[in-house]
Amino acid sequence: MDKNSITGFILIAAILFGFTFFQQRQSRKIMEEQAAIADSLAMLSPADTSSYAVAEPVDSQNVAAAQAIFKDACLDSAYRAESHIISIENDKLRLEIDTKGAQPHSAWVKGYFNHDGSDLYLFKGDGFEYNINVYTGEYISTKDFNFEVAYLDGKTAVLRLPFSNGAYIEQRYELQDGAYNVANKLSFVGMGSVIPRNVNAFDVDFNMTVPRMEKGYKNESQYSKLDYYFDGDKKPSEIGRGRSGSKRIDSKLSWFAFQQQFFSAIVEAPDSFASGELAVNFLSQDDPEHNLMDCSAKMRMDFKGGEKVEVPFNFYFGPNHFQTLKAYDKKYEKIIPLGGWLVGWFTRYVIIPLFNFLHRFIDNFGIIILLMTLVIKIVVMPFTNKSFISSARMAALRPEIEKINAKYPKPDDAMKKQQATMNLYKRAGVSPMGGCLPTLFTFPILWAMFRFFPASIELRQQSFLWCHDLSAYDSILDYGMRIPILGDHLSLFALLMAVTMWLYSKMTMAGQPTANDPNAASMRFMSMWMMPIMMFFICNNLSAALSYYYLLSQLFSIAQNFIIKKFFVNPDEILAKVRASEGKPMPKSKWQLRLEEAQKIQEAQRKQQGRR
Repeated sequence: MDKNSITGFILIAAILFGFTFFQQRQSRKIMEEQAAIADSLAMLSPADTSSYAVAEPVDSQNVAAAQAIFKDACLDSAYRAESHIISIENDKLRLEIDTKGAQPHSAWVKGYFNHDGSDLYLFKGDGFEYNINVYTGEYISTKDFNFEVAYLDGKTAVLRLPFSNGAYIEQRYELQDGAYNVANKLSFVGMGSVIPRNVNAFDVDFNMTVPRMEKGYKNESQYSKLDYYFDGDKKPSEIGRGRSGSKRIDSKLSWFAFQQQFFSAIVEAPDSFASGELAVNFLSQDDPEHNLMDCSAKMRMDFKGGEKVEVPFNFYFGPNHFQTLKAYDKKYEKIIPLGGWLVGWFTRYVIIPLFNFLHRFIDNFGIIILLMTLVIKIVVMPFTNKSFISSARMAALRPEIEKINAKYPKPDDAMKKQQATMNLYKRAGVSPMGGCLPTLFTFPILWAMFRFFPASIELRQQSFLWCHDLSAYDSILDYGMRIPILGDHLSLFALLMAVTMWLYSKMTMAGQPTANDPNAASMRFMSMWMMPIMMFFICNNLSAALSYYYLLSQLFSIAQNFIIKKFFVNPDEILAKVRASEGKPMPKSKWQLRLEEAQKIQEAQRKQQGRR
């Protein structure tokens, strides 16, 4: 180390020592002054000390933080500004907008009411969040800032968040007459020098708490979900139906919907969302705030940059009405659960048009359901008649079946007994499958009705007889407590439906040729007891319109079966035909030939086992 280096180190050490000594003297002097002031104040009377206070040490960092939170002075001012609520509305919707974040504050859907009679809000207060996260030299979230109202009239609102250089972020909301759609345009104006050029995306957060609006929690939650749609798909995908879940989306998404049973908040991006994460969380039935579910969509949007960038969105805040949603031509109507391709096709092109046609002339929805049931029964009558006639003819053969059972009582003679039975059916001109295939044809109709009634907003809060809301369960007895599976009430429509199902099963099973066959006991038990009981437990918590339709359908079937047996099937003629054909060779069907072949194989296997 040379002489100059040594001299430099000595000088640095001397400077540090001198500065430390000076600081200590200054600190001691300040402490002595504060002690003197304190002693002086102690000598004063309490009345005199009210005008004096000892100065506390000042934290310079806290002072700086209190002076400026954001680098941009305009942002800092907008952060501290007081917010207020503005509104736009038309004949369908009133949308309140909070200037804090320029985001929807409440959505009142006019003409609809909650189950308790209060005005229906899709969300209210803190129930909705629409937040933009973007980097402007520092990360900002628009929900933290108070926007300035640049323009406001009855149906249009324009709000701006200014920056110091004259740039601003703008949110524009516009309503049209007779529509539930809100056109939203997010604009970045003059932000080319604020948002760095390497920023190619920004995030948009949508959060919504959906309140409970219907009578029954179980029914409402089962038909509530989160839908999302990829452009070009036949229908949207979904998360929910009473179960919490989430989904990561790594491709472009056209729109998503926070869907309650009868109302939805749909957000569509004409330029598509780049990616995102969707989630729905169902709340308990005992939620103190009386909310149904929390929905969130954390989406990412592509950002191309420039002096003026416009990003359009479309919001739909309204009912899940099929024709209303379909009019937007965005596949919105696909969120209504109408079943798979076959059942959905039948519902869209048969059930809904018939329902709307009858509603043009009739206001009572109970009468409409009655007429719909009658029309459907008449349309399928050619098929169901074949089923009932086949069942009635087989019932007429019961004496002959009992003779065959007596002739082949042993289990080893099962194949012979079955072959003799099929030969009897052949001589009587009865097809054992004649009663099954026509019945299978009616299953899609029953399933279509199962999907249609609980999702039909037209039935919401429509009364009929003792039922006050056909879209929810009817209750003639409230238990005051929840019973597992059954619920906290008793539905009269569901009970009557189960009773008529039991009567219909008893009528059909009593006339079957296997009524006294022990092997058919389990089938009789399932048909007469298990099915009615299961349907009662299922329908007790579902739409009263559904139970009412099944009740009418069973009553019509009972009447149809009775008329056919009474006037169209003569048991004596069938038995006479059978006895006249005794001893005569009958052509064998392919099914009989296969049955005989199976019998021969079975006999051969039995003989081989006997030898072993």
